[in-house]
Amino acid sequence: MLFADQLTLDAPRRTQDGYLAVRARAARVGVYQYAGHEVDPENKHGLRDQAVVNVLRDDATVFDAKSVHSFIGKPVTDNHPSVPVSATNWRDHARGIVMGAMRDGEYLAFDLMLTDAGAIQAVENGKRELSNGYQADLTYGQFKAADGTICQAKQVAVAGNHVAIVDRGRAGPSCAIKDSVAICDANAALLDGLTPPLEKPKMKITIGDAKDVDLSDGAAVALAVGALNTSLADAQTKVGTLTADLATANTAIQAKDGEIAVLNAKLKDVEVTPAKLQQLADARADVIGKAKALAPSIVTDGKSDAEIRKEAVTAKLGDAAKDMADAAIEGAFLALTKDAKPADPLRTALSDGIRQPVNDAAVVSTIRNARYA
Repeated sequence: MLFADQLTLDAPRRTQDGYLAVRARAARVGVYQYAGHEVDPENKHGLRDQAVVNVLRDDATVFDAKSVHSFIGKPVTDNHPSVPVSATNWRDHARGIVMGAMRDGEYLAFDLMLTDAGAIQAVENGKRELSNGYQADLTYGQFKAADGTICQAKQVAVAGNHVAIVDRGRAGPSCAIKDSVAICDANAALLDGLTPPLEKPKMKITIGDAKDVDLSDGAAVALAVGALNTSLADAQTKVGTLTADLATANTAIQAKDGEIAVLNAKLKDVEVTPAKLQQLADARADVIGKAKALAPSIVTDGKSDAEIRKEAVTAKLGDAAKDMADAAIEGAFLALTKDAKPADPLRTALSDGIRQPVNDAAVVSTIRNARYA
């Protein structure tokens, strides 16, 4: 069974190297009181339900040479480790060493050397209590202490493991020891509660929006990864939607490009150029010339080509042309003027000595061009 005693440091002193040396009473002869469930948790001896069980620690146990020597060379720890100290975890827990053990009246005293600066500082700041960690066996029966107290169990075969520096005893009043130096003696069931287990350093990372995720916490990691996967799925959905929208927009742009190309072609077709102006002028002059060949007195100013053709055909055919459609008028005009030569307004004007007023703009234009040729 694993036990822990608690005791108080005597006045410590510094060594030349800065270590802290101290002597402390560690154990005493006498009666220790425990709750029944602490010494007989499985009720094998019928003690579990008793409020108090007296446990004897006699001279033979406290000052047994083997037990005393078992503490020498064992580590001093800062609080109780959650497991016994051994060669495999010495570096993790040792803050000093038990240099010696000797009898001090009814007590067993230890000479301790604290070698860790942090532990030394803690002691100097007021962390002044010690608690022994050791293994011991219990013998059950009726044992009589030196003062006549009857005990239901006796502690034997003590083997030291470590001495811990603690703030205060946390084993509770049920294991109180009636002694001003040795404050408390706890069994294995309460030793784990004296000091929280040594926590391993936690590696924390950021997963998506989750910060400081503890990699040792599988549930937290799974939750963070799940949230990240959900975010990635949402992002992929949005990317798909945006890609489809972009494709639609590109299709619309291409359609508009086609429309623009057609409009540009139409604009090019109707673009006014000197050559086209010349073609239009020649075509109108041809219509006017042929119309005057049919009806020399026809007035063409302000009239469209269709109106000129209709008036010329009407002059030739009379009422027969009154109800003819534009296409029929154009066909009749072509047929009537097929062999006709266009009138030469310039020649007519010159032969008449320009005695008659010239009302046709085309004639005036032709005269002006001839005059300055």
